[in-house]
Amino acid sequence: MTAAPGTDVTSAGAVRGADTADLSRRVDALLAALDVAGDRVPAAVARRVRRTTDRVRERLELGVDQTVVALAGGTGSGKSSLFNAIAGLAFAEVGVKRPTTSRVTACVWGGDGDPLLDWLGVGADDRIRRESELDADEQAALRGLVLLDLPDHDSVSPAHREVVDRVVPLADLLVWVVDPQKYADDALHTGYLQRLTGHEASMLVVLNQVDTLAPDVRDELVDDLRRLLAEDGLPDIRVLQLSARTGDGVDAVRAELAAVVAKRSSAARRAGAEVDDAARALATGLGAAEPAPARLAVTPVVDALTDAVGLPAVADAVAAVVRGGSDPVPGLGMVPADAVGLVRSSWLEGVTEDLPRPWGQDVTRRVAGVDQLRDALTAALAQVTLAARPSRGAAVLTVLAGAFGVAVLTLGGLAAGVRLGGGALPWPLVGGALGALVGVLLTFWAAAGLRVASGRRRAATVTADGRSAVEAVAVALLVEPTQEVVAEHRRARELVAAARAALPGA
Repeated sequence: MTAAPGTDVTSAGAVRGADTADLSRRVDALLAALDVAGDRVPAAVARRVRRTTDRVRERLELGVDQTVVALAGGTGSGKSSLFNAIAGLAFAEVGVKRPTTSRVTACVWGGDGDPLLDWLGVGADDRIRRESELDADEQAALRGLVLLDLPDHDSVSPAHREVVDRVVPLADLLVWVVDPQKYADDALHTGYLQRLTGHEASMLVVLNQVDTLAPDVRDELVDDLRRLLAEDGLPDIRVLQLSARTGDGVDAVRAELAAVVAKRSSAARRAGAEVDDAARALATGLGAAEPAPARLAVTPVVDALTDAVGLPAVADAVAAVVRGGSDPVPGLGMVPADAVGLVRSSWLEGVTEDLPRPWGQDVTRRVAGVDQLRDALTAALAQVTLAARPSRGAAVLTVLAGAFGVAVLTLGGLAAGVRLGGGALPWPLVGGALGALVGVLLTFWAAAGLRVASGRRRAATVTADGRSAVEAVAVALLVEPTQEVVAEHRRARELVAAARAALPGA
């Protein structure tokens, strides 16, 4: 027999459908979150989560996509007859063959359900699969149903009562079958019903054998049964009338069972609630969010470290040499540990503020210590080229300015000699001298501008190289270790959120 559409059957026989797939996914997400979080969540929480996931996985092996409906009742109530009427099979022994129901009998729609039935203690000879290819879709409304015919609750055998007591909490729907002679039996009312107040939605009372009653007597008896149920604290429990022998009212019971099958099983709901509780517990070891991106930015760290090592002053000194200064360029030298320590502390304070303490402590462990950070910065900055010399272009222009100056002196001297000799003013020589003078001034101005521009470019190069060296160290020893922890926290938080997400409409 094939499983219902959208389901499959494991090698163990458990039906796996949407609920099982959803719960398996959520359990996997919860375990993955626990693995990512590791020892950054309290050990007690981790143990609780693992116990829960182990328990849910065991339940998933039994199957949670099947709906368990148990027929419970006293001796002679007609449970087995109703079981056969619902199944449409003469499987359960009734009447003189088995006047007292002593074993659990099961009928399964849509799968064999062997793991669940094994766990419930249903013998191999006491189970049957109802749906077959010959049924077409006639049984589709009950697909996924596991119908149990329980031992008589009023049996004198303690073993029979133990079976009933074990199955009752597991059933998605308990159908209490009573008959006109024993519907007021104290063993039913005080022994079971009065202990199940608040569970009306998962119970149904069926008055069987109504074909033996006159219509007016039937109504009086139903009214009396409702009165007793109200006294038991179950005023809203549903009561149906039927005759398993004639089939009258059986369709109404099947409709009730189909409505229950259409919902999530109680096993799935309980397992889902356990996963939710475990996810909430694990979430207590996580923050609501990760540090804002601005707190993980490397630029402020680079700014602070370059100031601490005196890079701006060194760049200015290089520019001065290029402009023609004679003072030596200071070296970057050993980075001061106290300045590095302040930058590191400020970084840790910002990035761990929104993280739970164990996660913040992990960040502190992973980032480099002060000495390691200082040594790495010192080594990186030692590779920055600081050599500087006056601008060659400015020197060339200075030579040209000198040539122009010689020209000015020469032409001026010639012009003065001609004038002193009594001749007319030699305007061509005067013009040449003035032009040469302008050339001198412009050339000196250009040389000065070139020295300034060259100094700025060289200072910018030193600054860029120094910042690049500092940034490489800061990224490797501060930013990346922090980002690893933040990414792990984000992943753990997302997995916990996925573990708490149920199926739409569930």
